[in-house]
Amino acid sequence: MKLVRYGSPGKEKPGLIDAEGKLRDLSGVIPDIGPAQLGDAALAKLRRLKTVNLPLVRGAPRLGSPLDGVGKFIAIGLNYADHATESGLAIPKEPVVFMKATSCIQGPNDPVMLPKGSKKTDWEVELGVVIGSKAQYVSQKDALSFVAGYCTINDVSERAYQIERGGTWDKGKGCDTFGPLGPWLVTRDEVPNPQKLNLWLDLNGQRRQTGNTKTMIFSVAKIVSYVSQFMTLLPGDVITTGTPPGVGMGMKPPHYLKQGDVITLGIEGLGEQRQLVVPYTR
Repeated sequence: MKLVRYGSPGKEKPGLIDAEGKLRDLSGVIPDIGPAQLGDAALAKLRRLKTVNLPLVRGAPRLGSPLDGVGKFIAIGLNYADHATESGLAIPKEPVVFMKATSCIQGPNDPVMLPKGSKKTDWEVELGVVIGSKAQYVSQKDALSFVAGYCTINDVSERAYQIERGGTWDKGKGCDTFGPLGPWLVTRDEVPNPQKLNLWLDLNGQRRQTGNTKTMIFSVAKIVSYVSQFMTLLPGDVITTGTPPGVGMGMKPPHYLKQGDVITLGIEGLGEQRQLVVPYTR
């Protein structure tokens, strides 16, 4: 299934994309798409619905994040060897784990705002993993059974804040609008192998990133198992799994986002995003 949330910010309704690519309303069936809707039993119940009987949503409403109530937004750094190289950093021997603030989460096509004084805001297309059931000290062999589904993520990053301001990476990763999710949450059954997905990102119509999840240093199963050794993963937690090469920081000379830029990105089977870069307005 492709689950979505649509409508104005803060007033999104749950929906799904049917086999013909049409948006159907789920608000008569479930109150929202959040932790309570992500377990295997809850998803199986939704899967049994006759989608033709669900109300058809007319027009092209705004899509919000496909998931409400995210508890933790966990990120994995340097998970593609060629991205580590372009960043001038050693290939990690264990997953690099940091956090993105949940307040940065937004819809897939909402504008990306440059933080006040930002000079080095960058782009990163990444595979997002949504946890469906409590995972604590899980084995790599069983790890994928704790996943509800997958989504496209742009791990927007302010490199000066991340690298030049001391301390952890977190301060460059959680600025407002730095976590576009979606357009859909694609359930696990439709992604039998998350290590065979093409990723891409364009800036102003020019290809910047091209990759495939098969080149991850640490697989999705490894990441879920590894992170669960350090913190309990709960339904609705999101893990963004690293980016392939082609980020602005790695260009020679480096190239960063500016007002008016348009970012488009996508992952095979998981949908596409489009963001206009704007100045900070909140």
